[in-house]
Formats: sequence, structure tokens, C-alpha cells
Amino acid sequence: MLGILIHGDNHFIVRGPLPDRATALALARHWSLIQIGQTTPASLQPWTIVTRAFREDLEWAVVVPGEGEVTPAVAQLREELQARGITIHTYASEA
Repeated sequence: MLGILIHGDNHFIVRGPLPDRATALALARHWSLIQIGQTTPASLQPWTIVTRAFREDLEWAVVVPGEGEVTPAVAQLREELQARGITIHTYASEA
């Protein structure tokens, strides 16, 4: 499965199942911070970043809080996904 994880003004095209709230937040944290020598925790290994994909192949979308506003291109992609009937899952930050 392919999906998009939107994190503020950043986004990731992801191969893997639709993540739950805790996993989506963990993925956004893990991929947003560059930490040399860090390996991906086992709990996050079912998801990988994809560098090339067709928008028609996206099957899920998740939005988690982040810095900055969503870019116009990603906002347009969200609209396209909604028009195709794909639910946009919006998860709040951890309390």
C-alpha cells in the first residue's frame, strides 16, 4: 500500500499500511530528525519512504501536526485524494 504522511510543511510518500495515530506521530518524528547512525526501530520498519510514486496509486492519507503550513502542492493532492473518496485521517499531537 502507498500513502502520504503530511507533517506541517513537510510530507512523505510512504509504502506500508495505514498507520494509527501513535505510529503516524512516531514516523513523522523519526523521519523529520536526521540522526546519523540511528537505525529504524523495529516497530516502524513496516513503513518506508518512497521517492517515486504515481498519485493515482496512493491509498491512504494521514495528517499529523508539524511546523509550518501545508504547501499548495500537497493541499491540492489532498483535495484530489478526497475527490477519489480516500479518507484523510487527521491525528492530533500527543498530550
